[in-house]
Order: sequence, then C-alpha cells, then structure tokens
Amino acid sequence: MTTRTAKRGGRKERLTQRAAKPAVDPCPPGQIGGVYKPLTEDEIGRIYDTALRLLENLGMGEVPDRLRRDLIEAGAVDNGSDRVLFPPSLVERAIDQAAKTFVLHGRDEARSIEVGGNRVHFGTGGAAVQTLDMDNGNYRPSTLEDLHNFTRLQDTLANVSWYTRCCVATDVPDNYDLDVNTVYALLKNTTKPTATSFTLAEHVEPIVEMLDIAAGGKGEFSKRPFMKVHISPVISPMRYGDDAVEVVYECIKHNIPMSCITAAQAGATAPATLAGFLAQSLAETLASLVMVHAIRPGYPMVFSNWPLVIDLRTGSFSGGSGETAVLNAASAQLSNWLGLPSGVACSMTDAKAIDAQYGMEKGLTSLAAALAGGNLIYESSGMTASLLGVSFEAFILDDEMHSHTYRALRGIEVTDDNLGYEAVFDAVLGEGHFLGGHHTYAAMERDYFYPSLADRDEPRTWAEKGGRDAWSVAQTRARQILETHHPSYLSEDQDREIRAKFNIL
Repeated sequence: MTTRTAKRGGRKERLTQRAAKPAVDPCPPGQIGGVYKPLTEDEIGRIYDTALRLLENLGMGEVPDRLRRDLIEAGAVDNGSDRVLFPPSLVERAIDQAAKTFVLHGRDEARSIEVGGNRVHFGTGGAAVQTLDMDNGNYRPSTLEDLHNFTRLQDTLANVSWYTRCCVATDVPDNYDLDVNTVYALLKNTTKPTATSFTLAEHVEPIVEMLDIAAGGKGEFSKRPFMKVHISPVISPMRYGDDAVEVVYECIKHNIPMSCITAAQAGATAPATLAGFLAQSLAETLASLVMVHAIRPGYPMVFSNWPLVIDLRTGSFSGGSGETAVLNAASAQLSNWLGLPSGVACSMTDAKAIDAQYGMEKGLTSLAAALAGGNLIYESSGMTASLLGVSFEAFILDDEMHSHTYRALRGIEVTDDNLGYEAVFDAVLGEGHFLGGHHTYAAMERDYFYPSLADRDEPRTWAEKGGRDAWSVAQTRARQILETHHPSYLSEDQDREIRAKFNIL
C-alpha cells in the first residue's frame, strides 16, 4: 500500500482564504425546491377535481359586466342567477395556454429573475400599517419615510429577490398620492424587480407615465416592465371584486405583469378543513387565471394561491402556525403540479418582538414553502405582528435565515471528489485529521454558509463581547446600512421631470 501524505498550504495563505469573500456563493437565490410533498398524487387529483366541480356548478358571483362578456365569449356560461359557470374545458384551456415561465425584470437587468419551474425566490409583500421603531422598540404608524428607508435597506440584501412595498405610508391620506409616492419610493431606492398595488384603475395610466420616465421615454416601460402589480380580483368565497377587476384590465393594457392573489381564511371565508380550504382556494385562483385568459390568453400571471389561517377560538389571523406551513406548501405543490408559476405567503410571524416565537414561526413556515418549491415566497422578509407590523431588524435577520434555507435546498452534491476517498487516505496515513487539508479547504467555502449575525462563540467569549442578542446585532447592522446606503437610481433630469408631473412628498 502506498503511503499518502496530506498536502498543506501555509498558515498565512489559509488565513487569507478564510477572510476573503467566497469564490462561489454556497447558497444563492433560485435554488431547486419540490422535495417536500404534503399531498399524494391521488389527493392532488381529488382537490383539483373538487375545484373544477365548484367552478362548473357554483361558479363565480358578482361578475362585472365587462368581464362577464369576455368570460362568456371565452366559453363560460351565465346560469341566469347572477353567477357565471366555468366548464372544465375552459379552465383546462386557460391552464394549457398560461405563461409557464417569465422574467421579472429589474431596472438593472443583472437583478432580473425568472419565475416558474422549480426555482425558489424569497421576496416581500404586505401592507403593514405599523413599523417597529428602532429607537424605542415600540410600534408606531408607518410613514412614507419608513417606506423609503425599508426600500434602501432591502436594496443591499441579496436574498430579497424582488421588492414589494412592505408598509403603507399612513401619513399620505390621498389614495392617488399614496399610489404615486409608493411607486416613486421604489424607483428612487432600488433597481431590483419591484411590485406595487393600485387603489383604483384610473391610477394606472398616469403612474405608467412615471415608469416610462424612469425607463427612458414614452412606451419604454411596457417593452421591459420592471414592476409587477399585486391584485386580489377574487373575494372569498367565490366572487369577483369590481375595482380589482378594473385594475386587471388596465394593467394588461399597459403590459404590467401581475400576481393575482387569493387570500381566503380557513374557517372564515373558506372551509375550516384543510382539504376543503385547498379545494376552494384553488378554484378561486383558477378563476383569476380564467379571467386573465379571457382578456388576453397567455398573459404573465403569478398563480398566487395564499392560504391564510385564523385562530378559530378568537378569530385572530395566525400567520406563523403549522397549519399555515403545510397549507402554503400544499398550495405550492398544487401550482407546480399544474405547471403554473407559483406564489405563496410564508414567514408571517405573529410575534411582535424579535424573539423565540419570531424565529420559530418564520423558520418553520418559510422552510416548508421553499422545500415544496414555491417559486415566489411573499411576506418572507421583515414582516411581524401577523402582517400588521414590519421591522428593520427583521429584514436583516430574515436575509440570513434565507441563506440557510437556500443551503438546505441546494442539498448534497455526490461526485468522485466529494466522496473524499483519497482525502480519507491522506488523513488516516498523514496527520490523523482533516483540518488543514486541501480537500477540506476546497469544501470550506464551496459547501458551507457562514452566518455573520448568528453567534457561534462559546459562552465566555460571547459574554466578553457584550452578550448581545440577535435583535441588537441586527439593529446595529440595519443602522449601518441606513447611514451609508443612499442610492438615487433616478437621474437629476428624471427626478425633475417626475416632480414636475406628480405630487412627490
């Protein structure tokens, strides 16, 4: 037997390698999901068949006249009792012709992401009306300044793949000014793919003018839209919402991609049984898809089936429960089974403080959704207090949590080199351990993620460094970013033109 000796580099070289940024990111966004399957194939089929029967025999109520005409022309049936019924053939035609993948553009093309397939991306959502104040640790009404600051903060976070406004500027009372200033905050402070919402359909066209200015001229935004819209055109149970449907028409007119969000609540606006909930929620999200199909077949739509849970004892929304975790994972599984770009909502902790409840609920729900293969996981960054609150510290902590999740999704690469056959020889016949070996150093940065916030010191060292908890460490990081990161992604000319046309506050 040939004796093997370990090959060792110099200590200075090893220390330099440790300090350097990894040559390969061990856990980038867009990892593959779909391993966790809470539903069997038979169960998926039964839920889908129930959804089809609901649409065929109960259909949708309160259908706006304009949409009613388009649906009937596409193959829907008016039952004569103010409900429109969807034959299974119409639903399946809408599924077949739907966009299966599409690009969410960033204004910086390098930050664009592809939606669909089995790639997982974490992002934001929410409409929090309260912000956890970093100075006093109490909640207060969210402001326009908060929205600008949250947008600046997330611009630096690698694991926020797209940014939807996370809070409502409660100090902007006029709805049009609110929509305008929300979009302006996104344009000024980030070049990632973004998302917003429109209170009314008539707000869409003027705001597209603002987007055109940022894109470089009239009509330029529609050629490569870098902002999508969140719309809830279906109101549970099983009816359309007039204002939201009109927004859908306007967004399609201006080529704005959309997330059509179903947000039923188990036991309140949908059945309390999890299987019954999934059947109704799937039917309602399919109703959004058929609506889009009737207006423009194949138009880009994120199939955003968001199962929400309430505490049936109190009626309070419960965003961090085990039921939320399994329902959203099942929703992602159903959407992927249909081959549609999936959107789910997880990491919606009910905790008010950055504490053990916060960490447990966020970790449980976001990991389940990712393992199930949710393409876009909304609400996953920054949200607290059952979506009523948002926190700067939470954004920082959640970003690191997502890195761990991506690492778990990446799994284990089994190759001849990774199996380490020769490395075992080198260690056993050489130093007697694997520390310092080239095989170890090659794996050190490639295969492992090293947190910058989580503490791994032994207790005495942690105490000597101040014994700080995660909340205070994240707060320091957030303050540093907000003090130093002041982007202005609008040129002076663009900003001047926007301010001349809109009431920028």
